[in-house]
Amino acid sequence: RDHRRLSITPGCTGLWQVSGRNDVSFAEMVNLDLEYIQKVSFSLDMHILLRTVRVILVPNSAY
Repeated sequence: RDHRRLSITPGCTGLWQVSGRNDVSFAEMVNLDLEYIQKVSFSLDMHILLRTVRVILVPNSAY
């Protein structure tokens, strides 16, 4: 499980960053990372990028 999560190159944004950031527990963060690895696709990447823009423009859970 840990090795699978580390098998992908980290980026500047990700599924867990746009899914609550500070409101997400470590276990949920790992699960979101693994979900991304299972579902990786261009459309998912575009979805995450669009959500990233929204989080930047309307931050609500950043400390």
